[in-house]
Amino acid sequence: PLILISGPIDPYSAWMPNTPGTLRLPPPDPKDPVSPETFLATLPTPMATGALLALLSVVSYERTLGHYPERHFTEAAPRRLMTHFRRRLQRLSRHIRNRNKNLPLPYPYLDPGSVENSIST
Repeated sequence: PLILISGPIDPYSAWMPNTPGTLRLPPPDPKDPVSPETFLATLPTPMATGALLALLSVVSYERTLGHYPERHFTEAAPRRLMTHFRRRLQRLSRHIRNRNKNLPLPYPYLDPGSVENSIST
């Protein structure tokens, strides 16, 4: 299945044996005993683990709505508009957070502080 990541990676997943990206042997049958040697031989190589960590680091970097990694806008008029846009997003974010305080089940998904900037991931 396709899994879309929005936001930082789960801390549980940061330790690679919990969520290896690849296996060198088929997963063991839950009913069969597994020796430590077989377990270690099943895990990915350090090189594969490092490559996966690098990839996850790149795709998990958050770029929220209204914030750009490079300076796309250099003229004064667009920069003023972007500043105005960011202020409106901040007001909207405060409004959503205040509204969520009174809800039995908060809905933070449209808070501009949680919305990714286009397809930045």
